[in-house]
Amino acid sequence: MSTSAFTASDILPRHIAIIMDGNNRYGKANDLAKGQGHVAGKDALDPIVEYCVETGIEVLTVFAFSSENWQRPPSEVALLMQLLASTIYEQIPRMNEYRIRLRFIGDRSHLSDDLQVLMADAEEKTANFEAMTLVIAISYGGQWDIANAARQLAEQVQTGQLHAEEINEARLGEYVQLADTPAVDMLIRTGGEYRLSNFLLWQSAYAELFFTQTLWPNFAVDELATMVTEFAQRQRRFGKTSEQIMTAQQTR
Repeated sequence: MSTSAFTASDILPRHIAIIMDGNNRYGKANDLAKGQGHVAGKDALDPIVEYCVETGIEVLTVFAFSSENWQRPPSEVALLMQLLASTIYEQIPRMNEYRIRLRFIGDRSHLSDDLQVLMADAEEKTANFEAMTLVIAISYGGQWDIANAARQLAEQVQTGQLHAEEINEARLGEYVQLADTPAVDMLIRTGGEYRLSNFLLWQSAYAELFFTQTLWPNFAVDELATMVTEFAQRQRRFGKTSEQIMTAQQTR
């Protein structure tokens, strides 16, 4: 399908989500000290963020630490928490420079008080920036997200604020994380694995999926740009037929 059938706003994904996988394998392949693959992965994020801002992407969400990652060796978890804290410190000046809003999603109850304060402070300092939103998923799981939304609705039913028959997809969607942002258009996983690993399950219901063998520390802007170009070539039907989509485009 030719890109000429799209307007400029149609071509770009509004929301890109990335599962940043392959840090440990990168470290082993390059004979790095234990945990240094994660350090390399942290440095890989900055050019990706800059590309997204310059390209006009509205939201970039990255999977930094999953609900399941708490099961990793304590030493690795401690290192990852340190890296997350240093990443936030480093990102605040960059957020100011590029006018990017920084947000976090996930179950914060498992995080240290210091990290929670740091996250809240970063969110407050960047809350009014509008160039792009960078979302970092920490202690996040898609199943937790949906269950958390369902619990909030159940509490409303229990207190009489809501009737059970009023609960539908739209209502539940108001309570998942990132309910106020566009749905995920592109979901990318690096590192050669072909699964979603419990990431943004609700928000990615109609996302275009991209998988690459490239380990996250090696994932560069050129590869992302190629994926964005391919995204523009895909026909997104959302349950409709190709003919319906073509007719709608021709009548714009």
